[in-house]
Amino acid sequence: MYFDGSARKDGAGAGVVFVTPQNHLMPYAFTLTQLCSNNMAEYQALILGLQMAIEIGVRDMEIYGDSKLVVNQVVGEYEVKKVDLIPYHQRALQLLNQLDVIHVGHVPRSANKLADVLANLAATLALRAEESVQVPVCNRWAVFLLEGEENVDATNMICVYTADEDD
Repeated sequence: MYFDGSARKDGAGAGVVFVTPQNHLMPYAFTLTQLCSNNMAEYQALILGLQMAIEIGVRDMEIYGDSKLVVNQVVGEYEVKKVDLIPYHQRALQLLNQLDVIHVGHVPRSANKLADVLANLAATLALRAEESVQVPVCNRWAVFLLEGEENVDATNMICVYTADEDD
């Protein structure tokens, strides 16, 4: 599981991505219903992901986030000094204790792109509590090269094609 949180002055979001043993991706984005700090949003993402994993019966899990603070607090390398983060830390530990085998690790932001994008999308949308939206993301390319056409730099270039038959 990869997680990431995003907080802005007008909204906050969380992104969670589960990767199955067969390398299938299951992405989730959550608009957080209250404004919060970025560290709170990171904890929210972790907690939401853990709750989902436990609900579907996952017991062995690798967990990755790009927040050194949250990851190191969860694994016990950093002390939780900010009072407002203590309830989040405690809840995360409660959920982690429900798993049999876990690994929690830090990854660079570049290795956490999908969770980051989902968290930022959710923070940008800033949906109300009763709203939800499905956003499909597809792989497409809109313009294809014509048969026999070479891939050339088309900067400041106009091409005209004539059709031999009616379209």
